[in-house]
Amino acid sequence: MNDASTTMMSMPALSRAALAILSLLPVPAFACASCGCTLSTDAAAGYSSQPGWRINLDYSYIDQDQLRHGNGSASPGQVIDNPVEPSAGGAEIEKRTINRYLDLSLTYRPNADWGFTLVLPWVSRNHTTYGNQSAPFTPAEIAPDQISGVALSGLGDVKLMASWQGFLPTHNLGIQFGLKLPTGRYGGQDGNGAIYGHPQMFQSGPATGSALDTSLQAGNGSTDFIVGAYWYQAVSQDFDAYVNGQFQAAITHNLDRAGGDFRPGNQLSLSAGLRYEANPTWVPQLQVNLLHKSRDQGALADTFDTAGTVAYLSPGITVSLRQNLQLYGFVQVPVYSRLQGYQLFPRWTATAGISAGF
Repeated sequence: MNDASTTMMSMPALSRAALAILSLLPVPAFACASCGCTLSTDAAAGYSSQPGWRINLDYSYIDQDQLRHGNGSASPGQVIDNPVEPSAGGAEIEKRTINRYLDLSLTYRPNADWGFTLVLPWVSRNHTTYGNQSAPFTPAEIAPDQISGVALSGLGDVKLMASWQGFLPTHNLGIQFGLKLPTGRYGGQDGNGAIYGHPQMFQSGPATGSALDTSLQAGNGSTDFIVGAYWYQAVSQDFDAYVNGQFQAAITHNLDRAGGDFRPGNQLSLSAGLRYEANPTWVPQLQVNLLHKSRDQGALADTFDTAGTVAYLSPGITVSLRQNLQLYGFVQVPVYSRLQGYQLFPRWTATAGISAGF
């Protein structure tokens, strides 16, 4: 065994980061292309390859409060006077979306090679918009009496995941695969007022009684296939490095009727990071998270405002309360974005969680 492997295998369980299950947080569908939580929570919690059970509970806060286009900011006037879809005859000025996610994941490892995980997400979302407006833009279109709002909460789309890391004796290279299921409430409304599925409706403002955008519902009605890979390595006595990637694409979608169809865009996420292991009780770490999302498709999709590429810099820390119980907290700061159309985007996001093994 080489020196790096010897160091890695002699570390306590907390230091064996980025193991079996990677990027387990659901990446929900948004009107924003890339505003889901992209944090790699496996690296945050420091999963062990030892057989047994692990439960993880984390909370994420994402406040989409700035309007952006391409790689810069945008104004309401730009949305109306320079729409990305001129033939539509109008454009929507979104105001703000506040997302709160509580995710419970349960992992069972029968041995060092295999792992199986169930992820249960709870979604809470507050969304406000000025609705669909026509050119030319006037300040009256963003007056307070033009704001429509909705608050929703409920079960999101569940994930079932499996991982296999038997490629190497050190178990530091692996793959994962699984499904996202359409368990969250989903639906939408077409231009003629026809309702598809069971969407959440606006509760205040001019849009009261109309359906919230399909991409902003608690679920999106699709069954997605997920495949990924990961690698980690002790790079010195005090540092661990890791990298992982994941691809997600819909294979079926329940909203499939002519004029009332919706298929979420494919997603590709990549994460890389370092953990500083000099003190096994306090483990500072830094992640770089990349996410690319293609356009949503279908008559119920906001096709022109749902694709893009973003990058986050994510500093954080993990605290070991005892051998198999850790707390962690991270802040994600966007350092790059290139968004198609006009999208709401966060200035920062935050995630805190607790992970226990038994």
